Amino acid sequence: MWAIGCTALALVLLGIFTFNDLVAARNQVRAAWSGVDIQLQRRHDLVPQLVATVQGYAAHEQATLTAITELRSRSQSDTSIAGRGQTERELGAQIGRLLALQENYPQLKASDNFLQLQRDLVAVEDRLQEARSAYNQTVLDYNTQIQNFPLLLLARPCGFLPAEFFQAESAVTGKKSGDAAGKT
Repeated sequence: MWAIGCTALALVLLGIFTFNDLVAARNQVRAAWSGVDIQLQRRHDLVPQLVATVQGYAAHEQATLTAITELRSRSQSDTSIAGRGQTERELGAQIGRLLALQENYPQLKASDNFLQLQRDLVAVEDRLQEARSAYNQTVLDYNTQIQNFPLLLLARPCGFLPAEFFQAESAVTGKKSGDAAGKT
């Protein structure tokens, strides 16, 4: 009887510790997403300044400027990580086009304000790439944890669902960032 009681207590304690580990892993994913979200917001804060600067030099590029503004708004309102990744890829491509305009407009290329915004955008893209990588590694670790036996016996019934990877392209480099395992 004593052995059954000890075994039952051990299983209950194991369940509690496992549940707490899963909660901690899920919270790490949320914290890592916050890091990505902060860098996306920094990028989004630079977009209106970049649009305004280019608009002064290249007024007939209105379609690109409008697309960037619309994509920025759409990204900020998107709640799905996969949807946000798609919107950010499109936004990155449009920002890349906007930055390429400097070749057609020498006066834009000489603008101190444009050059500073370009440097700021490169810095944000670098930090964003690091945040994406950290987030996707955290997602990989969490997803692996909830899919491994015996944790999956507790994870699924307790509502621990797989997290989404975040994939987007850098506006400056055009390089795609995927998850830590090279998932596409």
